[in-house]
Amino acid sequence: MDWSAKRSDPPPVPAPIGILLAMTAVTGIIDAVSYLALGHVFTANMTGNVVLLGFAFAGAPGLSISRSAMAMLAFLSGAVLGGRMTRNVSGHAWADRAFLLEALLMGISAISAFGMDSRAETHPLQLHAVIAVTAVSMGLRNAVVRKLAVPDMTTTVLTLTITGLAADSSLAGGDNPRWQRRAAAILAMIAGAFAGASMALHSISLALAICCGITGVCALTRQHLDSDRRKADAATSRGKRFLK
Repeated sequence: MDWSAKRSDPPPVPAPIGILLAMTAVTGIIDAVSYLALGHVFTANMTGNVVLLGFAFAGAPGLSISRSAMAMLAFLSGAVLGGRMTRNVSGHAWADRAFLLEALLMGISAISAFGMDSRAETHPLQLHAVIAVTAVSMGLRNAVVRKLAVPDMTTTVLTLTITGLAADSSLAGGDNPRWQRRAAAILAMIAGAFAGASMALHSISLALAICCGITGVCALTRQHLDSDRRKADAATSRGKRFLK
């Protein structure tokens, strides 16, 4: 894979809002699975995971320093990978490749979780493997979505989205900018968490496989749209040269 930099290439096409909302729902599923079935740890929401790590240091029952620390380290590793991809993969390609890699990691986590049940302590090796792989994928996603910088569409954390919904509302004297997008992001996360909680108690692997499928469809859709954009830009460029 050629990751040589091409700084003159155009920036990537931002992912459509529908794709980012679907990936927000995936985050809800991931955190539902990780918290409910992987031993009370978050692998996408690092704010929650940092707090849980503090609780674990204090000796709170049901929490684990090793699980939370592994999730954080794996997440950081994924973010480093995502950061390198956004700097070194040429042109439009880095976002497409990153989303496809996330889908692959989700598939690996689904395979790793095969045969597990919600009693995390009875599957220590599988447990830590699934925590690590899902956290890497979420760190990668965060780095990529951060680079895309679509307002109110972080796909993994909603604190600022919820704050903006209230602070920019008419009740606060604002004009409600992007309130539909913000509300949709909140609902997508809730829907994903609901689906994840419903599935996690029955099949961890199935829940992660569904995440793989959704992410894969999002990645391929974005890649197709990106390809269409490049073809349109090329046609426009040829037209301008012809007119000259």
